[in-house]
Amino acid sequence: MFRKILFLLFIQCFLAQNISGNIEIKARTAILQDYLSGEILYEKEPDRSIYPASMTKIMTSIIAFDLIKSGDLKLDEKFIISEKAWRLSTAGYSSMFVMVGDEVSVEDLLKGIIVASGNDACIALAEGIAGTEEEFAIMMTSKANEIGMFNTNFTNSSGINDPDNYSTVKDILIMSNYLIRNHPEYYKWFSEIEFTWDRTGGDPITQGNRNPLLYKNMGADGIKTGYLAVEKYSLASSIQRKGRRLIAVGSGFDTKRSRSRESSKLLTYGLTNFDLIEISIDNNPLDSVEVWLGKNKTVKVYTKENIYKTIKKGQKKKLKAKVIYEGPIEAPIKKDQKLAKLKLIYDEELIGEYDLLALNDVKRVNMFSRLMKSLNYIIWGDV
Repeated sequence: MFRKILFLLFIQCFLAQNISGNIEIKARTAILQDYLSGEILYEKEPDRSIYPASMTKIMTSIIAFDLIKSGDLKLDEKFIISEKAWRLSTAGYSSMFVMVGDEVSVEDLLKGIIVASGNDACIALAEGIAGTEEEFAIMMTSKANEIGMFNTNFTNSSGINDPDNYSTVKDILIMSNYLIRNHPEYYKWFSEIEFTWDRTGGDPITQGNRNPLLYKNMGADGIKTGYLAVEKYSLASSIQRKGRRLIAVGSGFDTKRSRSRESSKLLTYGLTNFDLIEISIDNNPLDSVEVWLGKNKTVKVYTKENIYKTIKKGQKKKLKAKVIYEGPIEAPIKKDQKLAKLKLIYDEELIGEYDLLALNDVKRVNMFSRLMKSLNYIIWGDV
C-alpha cells in the first residue's frame, strides 16, 4: 500500500512538471499566453510582484490611445516641454532628447516613448494630458483596475524606480492584450525598428528600438523592454506567425543576452509544442438545428464570441465538438434566440460550453400546413 502511494505521488509530480511547461525559463517570473484562445501555456510565479520599469510605458501609451479613440486627443496636437521633462533628457536616462519650450506633437511623443523609450517624452505626454505626472499616474492605475490588473499600481509614466510603482507579469500580460486588441492601428508602432526626432537646435537624432526580438527572423512585432538595477532585465514580447499570436512577459533576467535568449525560447516553445484550433468565429454559421412547424426545416446557429482552443501537438483527435439541443425546435424562432449548446470535449473531459443562437428568424407555417405536418408526423414519424 505504501509503495502504491509513493508511485501515485511520483505520477502526480511528473504530471505537474509536464503541465508547468517541460522547460525552465531563467527569469524570476514569466508567463506565456496563446492570444486567440487566451490559454496560458507556461507560467513561473506569475503573481510575484515586480517593478515593471519601462514596461510601464505600455500603459502610458494606452491612456493616449484611448483618448485618441474617443476623440479627446489628436495625434497632431502639440504639448509644450516642461523643465521636468527636459531634465530627464540630460540625466543619463533613456531619452527622446526634447528641449525646454519645444512644442512636440502627440504622435512624435508616442513614437519617442514606444520606439526610443524616452522618459522625457513620457513626462511631456503625461503633463499635456493630465496637467501633472501625478494626476496622469492616477489615470493609469484607474485604467489598470478597469481592465483587471488588480496587482498593479502606477506612480509615474515612465517606470523610473519607485517602490510604489509595481505590477506582475500576469498583469503586464493583461495590459498587453488590451493594447493589441483595442488599438491594432497603433500597436504596429511597437514593431518599428527606429525613430528619428527632428529636434530643435541640433541635428536629427535617430534611435533604434530596444526590443532585441525585432531583429530576429521570428515574427516578433512588440512589445517593450525594461531595466532597473533592482529588477534587472524584463521584456513583454509578442510574435505573430501564420495567423497565430503568442504573448510572453518575463522579469528578472540576469543580462540583456539572457533576456533575448530566454524570451525567444519561451515563444518558440509555445509555437512548437502546441496547436491552435479554430472552433467558431463570432456571428458566422457553425451548424444547423432542425425546426418543427417552420417555413424552413432547419436554422443555422452561431456563437457570439470567437472560440479557439490550444492543445498539445499531435492531440487534435482528442478534441471533439458536440451540438446539444432538444429538437426539433418549434417555430416561430427569433434571430439571436438561444437554441442549443456547443460542448467541447478534450480527452473525454468537458473543457468548454457555449450558447448557440439562431442566425435568423424562422416564421411559423399557416394552420393548414401545421395540420398536415402534424398528421404526417403521427402517421410516419417524419418532422
